[in-house]
Amino acid sequence: MLIELQGVTKTYGKITALDGLSVSLSEGAIGLLGPNGAGKTTLIRSLMGLITLDAGEGKVLGLDIRKRSLDIRQRIGFVPEDECLFPGLVGVEFVAYAGELVGMRPRDAMQRAHEVLDYVGLGEARYRRVESYSTGMKQRLKIASAIVHDPQLLVLDEPTNGMDPAGRSEVLELSRDLSRSKGMSLLVSSHLLPDVESVCDHVVVLGRGRLLAQGSIQQLKAAHDQEVEVRVRGDQRAFADRLARRGIAAELVDDHLVVRLPQELGTRVLWELAVEAGEQVRALRPRRSTLEEVFLKAVAEPS
Repeated sequence: MLIELQGVTKTYGKITALDGLSVSLSEGAIGLLGPNGAGKTTLIRSLMGLITLDAGEGKVLGLDIRKRSLDIRQRIGFVPEDECLFPGLVGVEFVAYAGELVGMRPRDAMQRAHEVLDYVGLGEARYRRVESYSTGMKQRLKIASAIVHDPQLLVLDEPTNGMDPAGRSEVLELSRDLSRSKGMSLLVSSHLLPDVESVCDHVVVLGRGRLLAQGSIQQLKAAHDQEVEVRVRGDQRAFADRLARRGIAAELVDDHLVVRLPQELGTRVLWELAVEAGEQVRALRPRRSTLEEVFLKAVAEPS
């Protein structure tokens, strides 16, 4: 098991950041979602043993978060949202130093730094001072420093925040490759749901320090009962009006209709109405939630 928490609680004065949180997560790419103040940052710090819990127990990579925090940090790579580069150092020096911090010998750390800089696409910039790097290059440099010791788990905190589309695409592709080709587990905390969906296969939604929802993205986006997406060849609005006259609710969304079928009716009625109207059904499929809908539903429900 990658992460196991039981009844984890952390307060800051009158503020409860984590409220009896219990969750079990298997290896893989996991998205950590939640509104501001949900407890995401406190959870990350707790997993790495950077803060002391008020109550509860937990393990990361099978290691006790209370007793083995240093061992956990040696097995984790962390890419913080904030700037963490040292001006005056060149790229390869910065990455090698990160390797030494987790116990690598200087020579091994330097050799590995060259390897990971090539991997993240910064080989030609390895001898440039880090302050001269672009935003996207700095983010890839932070990833290089986080994976220099080949961690079992990589934690990325808002990895694409403030980046242009090209840089964002590079970081997402790199994250996907680490997970799918290199077999590294990821914990991705982000408010950009499309980024989470493009990298992760499992999500955890927090709210007010509690677990609101978790599961595979595909399961959470399961098809809605009695709701289908329909696209006809002709006028979508005209077909929606025809459905309305039969007591069937339909809403135009982009280039298709979202149709809510009464419980007693199946999709056969749509084909029948299309024939009556001389229309051709071009697409018909069960409607699935978007990740945004899953998130909004989770945070809206009482916890």
